[in-house]
Amino acid sequence: MKNIKMYEPSDKMITLIKDNYSVLQALGSFGINLGFGDKTVNETCELNGVDTYTFLAVVNLQLNNVGNFEDDEKISVPTLLRYLKASHAYYLDFQLPFIRRELAESIDENDKMGKLILKFYDDYAHEVQQHMKYEEKTLFPYVQSLIEGRPASNYTIETFSKHHEQTDKKLRELKLMIIKYLPTDAKRNNLLTATLYDIYNNEEWLRHHADVEDFIFTPAIRRMEHKQNDVTKNITTMIRNSDTEQSEPISEREKDVIIGVVQGLQNKEIADKLCISVNTVITHRRNIARKLQIHSPSGLTIYAIVNGLVDISSVKL
Repeated sequence: MKNIKMYEPSDKMITLIKDNYSVLQALGSFGINLGFGDKTVNETCELNGVDTYTFLAVVNLQLNNVGNFEDDEKISVPTLLRYLKASHAYYLDFQLPFIRRELAESIDENDKMGKLILKFYDDYAHEVQQHMKYEEKTLFPYVQSLIEGRPASNYTIETFSKHHEQTDKKLRELKLMIIKYLPTDAKRNNLLTATLYDIYNNEEWLRHHADVEDFIFTPAIRRMEHKQNDVTKNITTMIRNSDTEQSEPISEREKDVIIGVVQGLQNKEIADKLCISVNTVITHRRNIARKLQIHSPSGLTIYAIVNGLVDISSVKL
């Protein structure tokens, strides 16, 4: 019987595994190898480059089906992304073919019902592959772009959520068909029983996989989107405000002064170049700051480049 408790960073990793052998597959998806001795969960995670908090969030959700992650800022999205990618590889490359082989060995080649059930499994496997390949082609690259801070496309996590359906319904149907309708002899009965056991475990694995995506991953991506949208809105507001607040246009002489500042000239040097007094240069700079709401040379440099006063290639960075 499982020992249900909320595991913490200071718990021994071996204790977690002894209490709940089902966590073994999660270890592989997180990139944690066996052979961790008596290290704690935190020590093991740090040794393998895994965020401890996120690892425990996934594990405790799997074991206890509890946790509120809607406003949890501690979740590491890069860790979750690596975990989900590895989980897909495990299921598509190992688990689906493994059960298929088990099922084929359990069925009499002359049994039409058995062949129909095998075809049903192939259809199910194709559906799961399509589901996970979609995530790998569309969702995961989108999330990676958010992690890297690149402008997001029109895709959002809500698009994913609306079309995210669990893929274990057919697995349940397959399980019932085997139990109800597939006749066997003693030998094949043992083979089918072992296959059914693995199907039951996979059904549980898929449920947990969907829970991680729905209750941990999706809220985390939604928070990232909100933060990026807030930054975009702030930048847009700043640009609009600078346009509306600039009621007075920049004069030609003030543009000359801006160019001098961008070129790194001091007030005296600008004055000599433009044949005006230093006090006049200072007055121009004061008016420029008031009109543009820009008070630093770097800010004026950006303004000058954007408005074509200087070429970016001539700016010393």
